[in-house]
Amino acid sequence: MNRNRFLTAIAGLVATTSFSFTTLKKMLQPGKGFKASAGEGRYHGHIRLKGVNSNQLDVKVSGKDTNGDLAIFEQTGLSPKRGTPLHVHPNQDEIFQILEGEYHFKVGDDIHKLKAGDSIFLPRNVPHAWTQVSEKARTTVILQPAGKLEEFFVTMAALEKEPTQEEVAKIFAAHDMKVVGPRLIVD
Repeated sequence: MNRNRFLTAIAGLVATTSFSFTTLKKMLQPGKGFKASAGEGRYHGHIRLKGVNSNQLDVKVSGKDTNGDLAIFEQTGLSPKRGTPLHVHPNQDEIFQILEGEYHFKVGDDIHKLKAGDSIFLPRNVPHAWTQVSEKARTTVILQPAGKLEEFFVTMAALEKEPTQEEVAKIFAAHDMKVVGPRLIVD
């Protein structure tokens, strides 16, 4: 795009009521980098889940940091033989990189066994579930765009008691996910 067309396009955006100079400033200025230290969460400290599993989540890159474009979490697996129900993210792709331990994933009709060093891509709109197999486990989880998963983790951690399956399904739905089947059971 040449400079004149670019400036004309920006002028048109500024003229609309839904666009502000603050938004323009954010678009034109580079962001500031940051460090997310090992063993720490950038926001919320350690998020300890209830309901789906009792894993610990640390936000490394929040959707707040990326204008909703990306979120990255480190998950410490504290729930051997326990994982998520079969569910769908209609608006996010998800990537897991296994840092330690072993997991089984169901993606569509396929079952995958992953160990440290392996990665898996879970496309949006494809039902998936995973279960931690090993006693110790740790993963990096990447969501693009960020969606509402960070808020989901905060909600699950704030529960006063273990939720019922019906309550879990409602919490999933409130965070733009849909439970479509049972947990992935491993021996």
